[in-house]
Amino acid sequence: MAKAQSISAEEKTPKELPNNAVFTQGSIMRHVLTMSATGAIGLVSVFLVDVINLFYISLLGQQELAAAIGYASTIVFFTISVSIGFTIAATAITARAIGAGDEAAAKRKAATSLVYMVVLSILIVMITIPLLPVLLDVLGAKGETKEISLTFMQISIPSFPILGLGMCMSGLLRAKGDAKRAMYVTLSVGGAALILDPFFIFGLDLGINGAAIAIIFVRIFMLCVGLYYAVYVHNLIGVPKLSSLKNNLKPFMIIGIPAVLTQIATPIGNAYVTASIAEFGDDAVAGWAIVGRLMPLAFAAVFSLSGAVGPILSQNYGAQNFARVTKTMWDSLLFSLLYCLVIWIILALGWPFITQAFSAEADAEKLIRFFCLFVAGSFIFNGALFVANAAFNNLGFPIYSTVFNWGRATLGIIPFVWVGKAWGPEGVLAGWGLGGIVFGILSVIVCFRELKKLPEKARIEEEQLTTIPSANSPFTSGRGASG
Repeated sequence: MAKAQSISAEEKTPKELPNNAVFTQGSIMRHVLTMSATGAIGLVSVFLVDVINLFYISLLGQQELAAAIGYASTIVFFTISVSIGFTIAATAITARAIGAGDEAAAKRKAATSLVYMVVLSILIVMITIPLLPVLLDVLGAKGETKEISLTFMQISIPSFPILGLGMCMSGLLRAKGDAKRAMYVTLSVGGAALILDPFFIFGLDLGINGAAIAIIFVRIFMLCVGLYYAVYVHNLIGVPKLSSLKNNLKPFMIIGIPAVLTQIATPIGNAYVTASIAEFGDDAVAGWAIVGRLMPLAFAAVFSLSGAVGPILSQNYGAQNFARVTKTMWDSLLFSLLYCLVIWIILALGWPFITQAFSAEADAEKLIRFFCLFVAGSFIFNGALFVANAAFNNLGFPIYSTVFNWGRATLGIIPFVWVGKAWGPEGVLAGWGLGGIVFGILSVIVCFRELKKLPEKARIEEEQLTTIPSANSPFTSGRGASG
């Protein structure tokens, strides 16, 4: 192992810093701000498609259409969550190889990750489509609203593998440290939706089915932009070989499966909320649908933290710079706290404009107002959970992110929402918000406890790599047979 560099105490590391591992040097807060800001802008574009769809559909003047989008989005959010989970795995193993200075291994890991993403996405589509009617029944969709939602998803869900590849391209660019182009990949989604949605919905007079068709073309465009940056600009993706597919499968799945389980906990928890709100009618579901579109837009930087902070943690862990890993956590938590407070104030002041923009009435208006004034504040604790998840997924403790997210989605939602229903749809929303406080606090406590164990953990992994070069360790830096 190379001798530690004589630089600042914060940046000491027992390994020579590779020039292309940009996150192992410089201001950590600047990296956090840059990655979170660009990640947030990109994530806004992904979810902006749903908001644009909902806005244009609301112009058609049928509340059933907005409710149908609410049911569909709950299921679509599940598929997006799966993509996010596997993207976390691709980003983590690639960024770690880059942090260790092994560009060849990084290319192999990037290529195999894309193959895994395609295969797994196709399997999920094959399982999901036949189950759509049952899933809508579970959510409480009925009559015409159910039929509209079913048709919408039957058109859009087959394009899920394309979405997965596009999101993975953005993640690989973040692993490389190119936050700007990673943002451009996802930013392209919103731009394409702004043009294609009105064309298909109104220009071709296809209504809500036009919105579903537009989603397919938007995802194709996103993938093309990502391929251009990852392949042409960075030459980041190698040619997948059978040996690489075999060797990288275990490290990918060790991170990917817990990350996916972590991500799908959220839509499953939201499904229970949707079913509970459905008991109060389509107006309430429409309001929940608008809140569901509002959350990722308003708190985009918080939602992006897991993916944005992950490469910073992975590169520094690959370089064995544990002081910077810990500081990344503190800076990320501080950023999340300040951001959530500012957004909460903005929403509390701006809720009348939101309800007016979406023509929300009755229970829909009440839900939006209640969320903006009160429930939005719970994202302070959700942000803490997202930051902790980034550490768990990228530093070799993915099971913790699974435990805490599922705890949040079950114990942190079901009993609170069940009690809250006695106070109507606002009570359901209050229960959803309150349940996250305990799990946000506990996740941070456990995270910092595990950070103290990193040096010893890395030492053991280094010894394993030295004595068994072909071992398929999930934390292999890209050397030997693991690449």
